[in-house]
Amino acid sequence: MSLAAIWAQGHGRAIGRDGAMAWHVPEDLEHFKRLTVGHPVIMGRATYDSLGEQYRPLKGRRNIVVTRSGRSFPGCEAAASLEEACTLAGEGLVWIMGGAQIYEAAMPMLDGVVVTDIDIVVPGADAFAPPLPDWTSDWELIGADPDRGWHTSSTGLRYRFTALRRRGTDPWGGDPLAR
Repeated sequence: MSLAAIWAQGHGRAIGRDGAMAWHVPEDLEHFKRLTVGHPVIMGRATYDSLGEQYRPLKGRRNIVVTRSGRSFPGCEAAASLEEACTLAGEGLVWIMGGAQIYEAAMPMLDGVVVTDIDIVVPGADAFAPPLPDWTSDWELIGADPDRGWHTSSTGLRYRFTALRRRGTDPWGGDPLAR
């Protein structure tokens, strides 16, 4: 199994406020879908709850929700721990899609990370991504899009994509930003 994480973050690694993202960047949602469709996704209960009912479960992906509550999630599998979720996911590329506690727990296990930086300050942010790995030692930068500067979303927000992988791994079979 190759384990990769994907998230969008504002300044200060903010990934959420009051159980939701504090921005809307359709281009990032398309990017997320393009990379994750066809692969299992692992999320925490709060991330599952943050998805609108019309999006649950995420189509074209095996949805695994990590929860200690014993709760069931229609169309999804439940796991009591991240380790159990990884076992359920099986072989191939598996995506960690949040939230903050799941990202933090997964960091030592990850082969790759794809991050969308959003040029926004999120007042009152209460969920944060973990620091990115030090790509000068065990990690390497695979790609950035754009190479310099920012894209501008149809909503007016600026954003950019970055992909890193653990040295000696190739979780995506190349540059995930080139797809």
